[in-house]
Amino acid sequence: MQRWRGLEDIPEGWGRSVVTIGSYDGVHRGHQRILGRAVERARELGVPSVAVTFDPHPSEVVRPGSHPPLLAPHHRRAELMAELGVDAMLVLPFTPEFSELSPADFAVKVLVDRLQACAVVEGPTFRFGHRAAGDVATLAELGRTYDFEVVVVDLCAGDAPDAVPYSSTLARRLVADGDMRGAAGVLGRPHRVEGVVVRGAQRGRELGFPTANVETLPHTAVPADGVYAGWLTADGERMPAAISVGTNPQFEGTVRTVEAYAIDRVGLDLYGLHVAVDFLEFIRGQEKFDTLEGLLERMTQDVDRARELTRS
Repeated sequence: MQRWRGLEDIPEGWGRSVVTIGSYDGVHRGHQRILGRAVERARELGVPSVAVTFDPHPSEVVRPGSHPPLLAPHHRRAELMAELGVDAMLVLPFTPEFSELSPADFAVKVLVDRLQACAVVEGPTFRFGHRAAGDVATLAELGRTYDFEVVVVDLCAGDAPDAVPYSSTLARRLVADGDMRGAAGVLGRPHRVEGVVVRGAQRGRELGFPTANVETLPHTAVPADGVYAGWLTADGERMPAAISVGTNPQFEGTVRTVEAYAIDRVGLDLYGLHVAVDFLEFIRGQEKFDTLEGLLERMTQDVDRARELTRS
């Protein structure tokens, strides 16, 4: 997959293409439908497919301080899009000046002049241009003017009349609630948190459960406080893990952390590595125990439960 940042990175002489535009945070099942249809249409037409997204999230520019929790960083989105067969990903720097573009100016600047779109694939709620003034009807009208077709893909989960559309907002809410099974149902895979392993208080090591203290990326959608079963991936190796999220009230902690214990692994040195933590299932909420022995007993139970869940 080719990856471009900014319109100037698009190769000279780039021919026609099938384009889809969106934040694509999480590349959830609704996004996968849109991206899959874009790839399919591109192959039918014999041209490459291009996914256009933005950095930072448009809401942070339009309403500073409102940046939503992110389900996936851009490099992860690119990996997921590549798995779906997308040929190129264009990340557009979303600036105040860019946000002022009218729908028509956006279409000409991005779709017509640079990407030479012959088709644009979107969901039914797609909005674009200054103050989100453009919708799919606007896009279709512009397509008639500039010679590109518009394909609209349904995002609902199932065919029932009351089916709920897949959305990043829904996935974020489920993650925030600690409903990892529900979030995976929307995302099509376990929710992932990434970051570099840093040194913490090392209490887990002292208690016999050494954990990787993950310094999460900015704006990461971190699940609700509690203990989870999941996996820790480091240096390409995926290991079953018991994961703790919270402030560690047992030791009067105040900073929220994500810590993963690689089950039955001894002597791991992960400091300084960029790792991924995939959340499978919630085990219990954050607790403060009356004694250290009580904590250790419950930690042992948590690890046993995580081991069982990741085996199934």
